[in-house]
Amino acid sequence: MHFSRETFCEVINGFLKHGSVKDLADLIIEAQKLEPPSTVVERSIGFGIIDSCVSLGLSDKAHSIVDEMVAQGSTMGLGVYLPILKAYCKEHRTAEATQLVMEISNSGMHLSAESFDSLIDAAMTSQDFQSAFTLFRDMREARVPELKGSYLTIMTGLMASHRPELMAAFLDEIVEDPRIEVKTHDWNSIIHAFCKAGRLEDARRTFRRMVFLQYEPNDQTYLSLINGYVTAEKYFSVLMHWNEVKRRISTAEKEGGVKFDHALVDAFLYALVKGGYFDAVMQVVEKSQEMKIFVDKWRYKQAFMETHKKLKVSKMRKRNFRKMEALIAFKNWAGLNA
Repeated sequence: MHFSRETFCEVINGFLKHGSVKDLADLIIEAQKLEPPSTVVERSIGFGIIDSCVSLGLSDKAHSIVDEMVAQGSTMGLGVYLPILKAYCKEHRTAEATQLVMEISNSGMHLSAESFDSLIDAAMTSQDFQSAFTLFRDMREARVPELKGSYLTIMTGLMASHRPELMAAFLDEIVEDPRIEVKTHDWNSIIHAFCKAGRLEDARRTFRRMVFLQYEPNDQTYLSLINGYVTAEKYFSVLMHWNEVKRRISTAEKEGGVKFDHALVDAFLYALVKGGYFDAVMQVVEKSQEMKIFVDKWRYKQAFMETHKKLKVSKMRKRNFRKMEALIAFKNWAGLNA
């Protein structure tokens, strides 16, 4: 026997008007005893009442009915929970949805990857990040094989919300899970976001963590860091990175690491000229010539004039002969001796 939704709605209204949630739970438990074992969840009395409760906008009542049934030791199929979960998603009530998922897991049932994906998407849309993290942990513990979709949903949402510290914490938690293929660009996203926000110490910490875990920094990693340091006028940090990149360039072609292209040459030259590290400037120039990368000298001439207009070779000669040689070489290269 199968009742229509209208019939279920009338039953619900009648019980809630004159009775209680417990009475409705008792009704479902008694009905379960009369249903044949072959009854599919979606055609059961329990599902009909819960689904109709949700359609009346009574998601909380539906949840309470399920809780009451569980308290009485009754068992239900996963399908009975799904209408409530979908309603919570639609209403962006992700904290309640997360609680319900925990109850489902505790009862020994597991949601599908699609259900988890929908819930996590709803949580991120509502900016309920903690619920999204909890759901993702549940998803991992449930041994769902496909995690990439929800992982990307969380990372993209955190990036859009300018929360690099949460991105870093999340990545650190899941980085060793073989079901999620973390790559250099994931670390780059966090470093870029920290640099954009002027949080250079956090960017540096993330970079060190990335290298420690043996992820190979690439040109995008260094571009983000250089741009961040230039904005903060921390040119010595750029010099330190140039010393690293020099070592990495030789193995880049073999291992797919740093791509020493025009953008990276430009970023290094501008920062190193501004910082007055002319020895390193000429190393970059030499490397760019060796790799046949075109360099627009005018930009660095301007950077020199803005920062070092009063720098005299004669004064430098007394202090440091090597620095003087590098400055002369730069001025000759940039056409500043005319």
